[in-house]
Amino acid sequence: MAEITAAMVRDLRDKTGAGMMDCKKALVESNGDMEAAIDWLRKKGLSAAAKKSGRVAAEGLVGVASAPNVAAMVEVNAETDFVARNEQFQNFVSEVAGLALTVGEDVEALKAATYPGAQHSVAEELTRLIATIGENMAIRRARRLEVSSGAVATYTHNAIRPGLGKIGVLVALEAASEIDALEGLGRQIGMHVAATRPEALDVTAVDPSALEREKAVLSEQARASGKPEAIIEKMVEGRIRKYYEEVVLLEQVWVHDGESRVKAIVQKAGGKLTGFARFQLGEGIDKPVGPDFASEVAKVSGVGAA
Repeated sequence: MAEITAAMVRDLRDKTGAGMMDCKKALVESNGDMEAAIDWLRKKGLSAAAKKSGRVAAEGLVGVASAPNVAAMVEVNAETDFVARNEQFQNFVSEVAGLALTVGEDVEALKAATYPGAQHSVAEELTRLIATIGENMAIRRARRLEVSSGAVATYTHNAIRPGLGKIGVLVALEAASEIDALEGLGRQIGMHVAATRPEALDVTAVDPSALEREKAVLSEQARASGKPEAIIEKMVEGRIRKYYEEVVLLEQVWVHDGESRVKAIVQKAGGKLTGFARFQLGEGIDKPVGPDFASEVAKVSGVGAA
């Protein structure tokens, strides 16, 4: 029998996009013949993923999972919104979110982890799912938050089933308060975060480069007024405070009453907000922009053609 080397397995994986274990098995079954191994994978429907790997996946689902003192969140992308309604895809996202509770937020570690109830990795399960459903998919990112005492609450916006939706939020609250009350507050904060999209937990966590850019813009705007530098400095300080109220979670106005600050709500509950995370499906992914519908109709009907 031909020796199956790691290089051969890697080469077959590059050519087909199939999982490592499937590639090794294909080479064993074909006695090391690369072309026969490719055919074996094709017959099993495991090489289809390679044909889809270049297509943009910006739809899909955000999944959240929680356990005492810890919660995790993942974003798994697919090409169309239709896949989000597929039960197999939904189960996959839920399982991966659950794995992130223990594996953590390193995507490569998640992909290498053993898929629950199977003897193969998460990456190989994803390859099988791609071949079955027929769309490119990817585990894009993950986040995990933990507290020593308190709760990490979760919130899912536009949920299609518990823990799966288009926007996911984790909120870490340290406190000795009753857990149910703490989780209730955490869920309210999660709803607030989903709506307001804060960029930092507190003033010290604001991105320094973003702050400097904001100061530069505000300074130029203030100088246009022609006022003295001392007045300009005070104007910028005032506007920076307003900037913090827009991007810093603890400084924001509580959406549930329109007047309190988030930090006051947390202090009143006797807790400490130590972290948050917000995933919105597809944010930051460059989606291909095709011709508008009217242009497509005109093209098909020949309207405007010479």
